[in-house]
Amino acid sequence: METAAAGARRPPALRLLCPKKSVLSSPFPSLLWLVGSPRFLHPVTVAAALRCLRFLSDDGPFSPDLPHEADEIRGLLVRGFDIVGSLFVGSANFESDAGRALELAGELRQRLFGERASHVMVGGCVDASTGDIRFLVSESEGSEVVEGQEVLWGDEPGRSLLEKGCLLRCELQLQLPLYLPSDETMSGIEARFSSLIESTAANLRGPHVSYLVEGPTATFDESHHSVILHGNNLNSVSQLPINTNKNKCSAKIVSCSEFLPTKRHDLSIRENADAIQITVLSNQSLNISKAGSTVPMLKYCPAPAPASLRVIDLKLDVLCYSSMDLPVAVAVSELVIPGLADQLSIMKKAIVSELLTQQPQLCPYHFVPPGLLIPLTAIYDTRYGEIEEKQSELRRNLHFRLGLPLDRPLLRTSNALTFGAMERRDRSSSKSGSSLLRDVHKEIPSSGVSGGIMSLIDGSYEYYHYLHDGIDDNGWGCAYRSLQTIMSWYRLQQYSSINVPSHREIQQVLVEIGDKDPSFIGSREWIGAIELSFVLDKLLGASCKIINVRSGDELPEKCRELAIHFETQGTPVMIGGGVLAYTLLGVDYNEASGDCAFLILDPHYTGGDDLKKIVNGGWCAWKKSVNSKGRSFFLKDKFYNLLLPQRPNMV
Repeated sequence: METAAAGARRPPALRLLCPKKSVLSSPFPSLLWLVGSPRFLHPVTVAAALRCLRFLSDDGPFSPDLPHEADEIRGLLVRGFDIVGSLFVGSANFESDAGRALELAGELRQRLFGERASHVMVGGCVDASTGDIRFLVSESEGSEVVEGQEVLWGDEPGRSLLEKGCLLRCELQLQLPLYLPSDETMSGIEARFSSLIESTAANLRGPHVSYLVEGPTATFDESHHSVILHGNNLNSVSQLPINTNKNKCSAKIVSCSEFLPTKRHDLSIRENADAIQITVLSNQSLNISKAGSTVPMLKYCPAPAPASLRVIDLKLDVLCYSSMDLPVAVAVSELVIPGLADQLSIMKKAIVSELLTQQPQLCPYHFVPPGLLIPLTAIYDTRYGEIEEKQSELRRNLHFRLGLPLDRPLLRTSNALTFGAMERRDRSSSKSGSSLLRDVHKEIPSSGVSGGIMSLIDGSYEYYHYLHDGIDDNGWGCAYRSLQTIMSWYRLQQYSSINVPSHREIQQVLVEIGDKDPSFIGSREWIGAIELSFVLDKLLGASCKIINVRSGDELPEKCRELAIHFETQGTPVMIGGGVLAYTLLGVDYNEASGDCAFLILDPHYTGGDDLKKIVNGGWCAWKKSVNSKGRSFFLKDKFYNLLLPQRPNMV
């Protein structure tokens, strides 16, 4: 019987920090695992929703393959985040389905962490027609289940996560010796390897291991803070008090906040990937130093004979999320070390079947793709590169689980998080290998189209124009420059790693495919939309759509088609007519009135890379087919071809 106090207590609200579309746009029916951080965030706060992909039967979402799901999610979740519930999307029976969702979330959580949740859990349903969410709340295992009353969508959720917490990162490279007797069976080899991994994990808390904790790169006006924690002293730190005295320097009670800059930017984790760095140190001379001896000692470990030695190379890279006021010793003990042990276990499962062949080269990467607020970890086998079929299939499954589009390479290694301001600068400059201006259209004023809808390029590009790189192509190279800008878009979106080709390299491609004679190389001959499509196909495998227009006057009639292109493909468009070529970055179109404007990036600019000069001079600007003075931008008596490069359907 419910007590008066329990009856008066209001069930907690379900707080959703993740974007609405990650929940409401999931296919019907489906099961979503809800991820939060009950230790550090408000109870029943959902920071991310992961789709369930593995099922036992045709019953689909109602019969998930929990062992398989747990294995995949264990490697994905960053320590500090936890399963806080699940939702059936498209459910027609709240009374039965919400309870089932609550039960499944508890079972998955137990498989992930080896114990039932002690925090609040939710199970709910999303109505397929209205998008309304109803949910049940369980305060803890075995407690009474009550229906929640309120669903709150977060305001500035990325800022909320950053203000309340911080990231810790630990990299550890291991070389583990595995001795294999010549007559050992496969089951015996697997047992030896499992024992080796388990002992390695246990040694993370041993007397020979210490942890150097350092803040991100210090600024000019802030000192570099660091402490050393000893592994065998980390087993009794869970009850440490929160340190409120900044002058105390006990390594055990110093909080995570003391390792971070005083002034923190109000940015999402994606834009501010600064993390407290944890370095694992091994002190093999511990017993010698205690005895006061400086004499080196040799340790002999006899191997079974006859036997062969295999060295197992492992690269661990663990990311954790913690509250700012948590003692750093607790964070290392309860987040970092368990995270390292988890990653060892995951790698063991991936390696064990190939111990006697070519060992997988496993490497963890951390991502915060667009639409996601929390970092996630993916472990890739880098033996065969990113285009290998198995690797592509793994990324595709991750895109499905995270609700990411299947035509964006968001989880390729080049899009992984980097840590520290200097590393980010180095990475940014090395990506393109140049200092070209990027995304110059972001500084221009509005188009002047009343009631128009803007459809723009999706992604970054570099501005290539006349005389760049010391090449005098004034009067003949505008289409080459437009092609280079398009190529830079593919490179910066990680669809390609090849360098943007020079004029001569573009000409060589056209000769190689038989479109031009050898004399074309080194010439100043113009090229057009057709030649550009040939080069994009040859170098990138990118397909193109071409629109033909009989006169410049007819270009406004193509605005609707161009708007659809920018909304679905998002690539730069080349417009060629007469002897002129331009790069189109977007359109602003009022379908009712027919009024429109074209966002033109003009390759005919011959000055230096001065953004203010480019914008003020109209070299990147909105252009109407006929301006207020009656002058036509596009020529009435010229035939135009529009080249619409297509976005590759790849992950």
